Amino acid sequence: MLYGAECWPLKEKHNTKLSVIEMRMLRWMSGFILRDRIRNEHIREKVGVAPVEDKIRESRLRWFGHIKRQPCDDPVRRVEVLDFTYVKKGRGRPKKTWLENIRNDLSLLDLNENLTFNRTQWRKRIHVADPT
Repeated sequence: MLYGAECWPLKEKHNTKLSVIEMRMLRWMSGFILRDRIRNEHIREKVGVAPVEDKIRESRLRWFGHIKRQPCDDPVRRVEVLDFTYVKKGRGRPKKTWLENIRNDLSLLDLNENLTFNRTQWRKRIHVADPT
């Protein structure tokens, strides 16, 4: 379900849909149905998994750290410095970018981009443990 999730620029509606799908799977795994009226937290605690939103955030930040540790002339890093001033923008609200998600994740976890160069410290700070 999360294959390639580290590159998705997720909006809130996508997070909601993923969490609904995850809870359907967890209910099915644990043998409960909606009519049993058991709270999601209790099911999640019984199965022992972290929320899908946290796992996506962890994979996204793990990929961000990998990109930041690459040399500046690497093709992945060269994309950061591309100039899009000549591209005509469409009407309406701009699309949510992957970097906006990264900035939100960094501020939510109170992290700094410079921490990515210390790989072990970075992995410890972004890791989401399963509640067992």
